[in-house]
Amino acid sequence: MSTEAESETETPNPTGTAGAPPTMPCTVVWSRGRPYVLEGGSGRPRWMGTDTRGRPEALTRADLQRRGWSYRRAS
Repeated sequence: MSTEAESETETPNPTGTAGAPPTMPCTVVWSRGRPYVLEGGSGRPRWMGTDTRGRPEALTRADLQRRGWSYRRAS
């Protein structure tokens, strides 16, 4: 098992500056230091997370793409 190979498949967009967010429900991505989970339920899929005050925040795929995202939390 190679760590390098895993990181390449897990992080196709390490900087979050290009590319579209994933479309698999329950996928977790990070944007601006906060985690967001893709909820698929009925209706349109949305990325759910919290704002800086801990309030629920829903983002569209376009919002997340504009803000930048990655599979890993920025350090």
